[in-house]
Amino acid sequence: MKTGSYSHAAYDFIRKAILNGAYKPGQALPEAEIAQKSGVSRTPVREALRQLESEGLITIRANAGAKVKAVTLKEYRETTELRQALEATAAGLAAQNRTDEELEAIRIPLEKLTRATEALVREDHEKPDLVKEVVEEDVRFHLAIILAAGNDLLKKEIMRLHLIQKVVTNIHPEMARLHPAGADKAKRDAWRAESLAFHRNIFEAIRDRDAAKAKRVMEQHLQLVIDLNLLAMARAKNSSRTQGLSPEDMEYLA
Repeated sequence: MKTGSYSHAAYDFIRKAILNGAYKPGQALPEAEIAQKSGVSRTPVREALRQLESEGLITIRANAGAKVKAVTLKEYRETTELRQALEATAAGLAAQNRTDEELEAIRIPLEKLTRATEALVREDHEKPDLVKEVVEEDVRFHLAIILAAGNDLLKKEIMRLHLIQKVVTNIHPEMARLHPAGADKAKRDAWRAESLAFHRNIFEAIRDRDAAKAKRVMEQHLQLVIDLNLLAMARAKNSSRTQGLSPEDMEYLA
């Protein structure tokens, strides 16, 4: 295995461990332990840690080593707002630059998302397999648009923001967008229908090469996500999940 491959193996191991909660915010990332578990030496582990630091997932301090970054709720909102701006730009670029093949790559997950959402709405209770499918196809839809934009730097930054958001939503599941905290099924279904309508409008704008509309509707769609998460944050303020939040977090939720 080449040196770069060792580094990638370590990077992939650490990243997955952070995303699945094996290493939690504020927890140390011991080089020796990671090297042993990932099957590489400490040198590629250090390289992987530096890359993860550049992506905003961890912090590295002299004499303190590497730790999983503890993202504040304020930072989470700022991350979401930046994602909104960048993905809106990506949607506009996709409308301008997309090929027929890229349009089809956007249409397919939208079709699957539509079927899964409609099936979920018809159910009397939440079905985990359908919820999982909705989430996965939603991600594929957005990723296809980002790829169709044809801007590698834009793609890299958006994916970095997605990683940070995923870490936070794993810690605070009440902020997951398809499960508004405390909302009943009727409210969830209404939100899902509204979200699906946004997805359809975004696709149609990209299909019609209407860059201004694609950008505007994507921005509106992601504003809905931001508003929903703010509602979830406010509800979390009085829940047990606020234990351990920083004073800055609590002030932010006030």
